Amino acid sequence: MSEVKKIKKGLDIKLAGKAEKVLEKADRSETYAIKPSNFPGLTPKLKIKVDAEIKAGDSLFFDKYCPEINFASPVSGKVIAVNRGERRKILEVVIQADAEIQYQEFKKADPNVLSREEIKEKLLKSGLWAFVRQRPYDVIAKPEDTPKAIFVSAFDTAPLAADIDFLLENEAVAFQAGLDALAKLTDGKLYLNTNPNLNQSKIISGAKNVEVRQFTGVHPAGNVGIQIHHISPMNKGEVAWVIRPQEVIFIGRLFTKGIYDVSRKIALCGSEVKTPCYFETILGASVRNILKGKLKDDEKIRVISGNVLTGEQISEDGFLNFYDSQITVIPEGDKFEFLGWALPGLQKFSMSKTFFSWLTPNKEYRLDANLHGEHRAFVMTGEYDKVLPMDVLPQQLVKSIMIEDIDQMEQLGIYEVAPEDLALCEFVCTSKINVQDLVRKGIDLMIKEMS
Repeated sequence: MSEVKKIKKGLDIKLAGKAEKVLEKADRSETYAIKPSNFPGLTPKLKIKVDAEIKAGDSLFFDKYCPEINFASPVSGKVIAVNRGERRKILEVVIQADAEIQYQEFKKADPNVLSREEIKEKLLKSGLWAFVRQRPYDVIAKPEDTPKAIFVSAFDTAPLAADIDFLLENEAVAFQAGLDALAKLTDGKLYLNTNPNLNQSKIISGAKNVEVRQFTGVHPAGNVGIQIHHISPMNKGEVAWVIRPQEVIFIGRLFTKGIYDVSRKIALCGSEVKTPCYFETILGASVRNILKGKLKDDEKIRVISGNVLTGEQISEDGFLNFYDSQITVIPEGDKFEFLGWALPGLQKFSMSKTFFSWLTPNKEYRLDANLHGEHRAFVMTGEYDKVLPMDVLPQQLVKSIMIEDIDQMEQLGIYEVAPEDLALCEFVCTSKINVQDLVRKGIDLMIKEMS
């Protein structure tokens, strides 16, 4: 068994509203949407028109600069809208689903007997390639590349994160088939990173064709970018691919069932949910029926597709984002109090010992979206270093991005990071800097300069 790497830097934010391992059924969603904004760096080109009849697995749009990468419909039905924003930017493609899903047929196959190119072709044609992302840059992987390794993080340490074991329950065959397919795509190793403290299921512990590495510690120990940094740090010119466990199942289903089946479990969690639990749904589903009758009525709320650190705010009629496996609901936080954040209180969370709540380290908090302050001068405080377990100077890196100094960004580790890796830096920042947006800006600048 591999050595256990303990992540000491970081921060666990204990929020109220963890989802119980209970799977409930919601009314079937009538509409589904795929949003190009979920794919950084993508310039989408439509392949369908409004009123087109499609099957699950039919291509909706493709990448203008890499036409072989398709983005497929999660359900069969009719395309009822292509919503656009400024300069006719495509915001979402909306499908009205059939009562019974009809699937585009792809041939079943054993990935162990297929060549690398045959596996790539199936993933590209079916639309499943979009789940394979790369480091550096945190974008969809380029099919022509051969990664030095592929990484799968089998646990998630983000606030109120869905339990990976529960998400994979009863999916052992598909999970292993997905791993077998991924292992063919690299000349290096397929890493499955686990946490020995979680007593993970046989689906994970019994996985074959992988190299297991073990991590423990506080968030962001479960981030695949942090794990890559401690296993095989990224250097200029190197490429690694990453994929999440539930997405491995989607790939496995393609080979075992011959269809684009992206049905998934998601966690409905947060302090404003009456009974946090899990639901079975399909990628891109409207969250309306999932939220119906599940929310508390005593306060204005914020609905987030994803977790509170990296997720995106959506409306109560919005759609689940492409890569997300949880919906989090918290108070909006648009109320104000005398002295604001400076008023003492046992219900207030702080990384430091500002409030007496530090005396109850296991306490769960009902936190809202209030910034508790305004934007101010960006000063060097050392806060970022306490929550980023990388050999990177985060504040210096962010400042180099602000001034768009390409050489300095390279020297300070832009190839190592993705926005999610610095999410805690944004959370603890007293200057209220939008760190993740800046990191994304820096990455986009690097892609532009290197193209």
